[in-house]
Amino acid sequence: MDPLKRFHNEDWHTPEGKLIREFVFGINDGLVTTVGFIAGLTGALINLKIVLMSGAAEIIAGTVSMFFGAYLATKSQNEFYQKEINRETREIKENPGHEIEEIYEIYQDKGFTKEEIDPIVKKLMSDKKILLDFMVQDELGISKDYHENPFKIASYTGLSFLAGGIPPLLPFFFIKHSFTAVAVSIILSILVLIFTGLAKAKVTKTDKLKSSLEMVIIGGTAAATGFICGKLIALI
Repeated sequence: MDPLKRFHNEDWHTPEGKLIREFVFGINDGLVTTVGFIAGLTGALINLKIVLMSGAAEIIAGTVSMFFGAYLATKSQNEFYQKEINRETREIKENPGHEIEEIYEIYQDKGFTKEEIDPIVKKLMSDKKILLDFMVQDELGISKDYHENPFKIASYTGLSFLAGGIPPLLPFFFIKHSFTAVAVSIILSILVLIFTGLAKAKVTKTDKLKSSLEMVIIGGTAAATGFICGKLIALI
């Protein structure tokens, strides 16, 4: 198989692979927020219907919040990057001499000699498009694929939050005893965290056990914090 073709077929190098950040963030946030919320709420309320209604409202509000938060964040990032690219385009047009100095500085920092840099400068300065691509990537540190679809990122983040928030609430539909429901909710949450860790390890090609433990420890710590806060509020 062609090595280049194989390289581009790797999960991490696909657009879906790049969404692992939103997937892990959304699942983890939705799950631990809901676990902490309903566990703390159960300590203060006996009526499971109130727990269910409050938990459902929290999940819906969190999903909407995550959606619009991710949308605005991605849109703002795109706008900032575009502003930087426009500024660099203007500098190339108005002050090419300064751009030449910057090219020399960039390559000298990488260990190139002036004699080695001279033909590179000549090549870059002969084509403004190539020069812009170089300056954007090497000087500004902006990837050519910087532009992300705000709606796609927002949808992925919001749906991941929703997917993470539902499992902890499910036991309260079927179990009448509140503390038993909380225990089952915690077990379900741990299983979801393990599954998320395994999914993350598959995409990032890292150790499955380490990835799962990391998700459980971090997610568990966050959920426990929410539970303790709920208990303290109940006491107050």
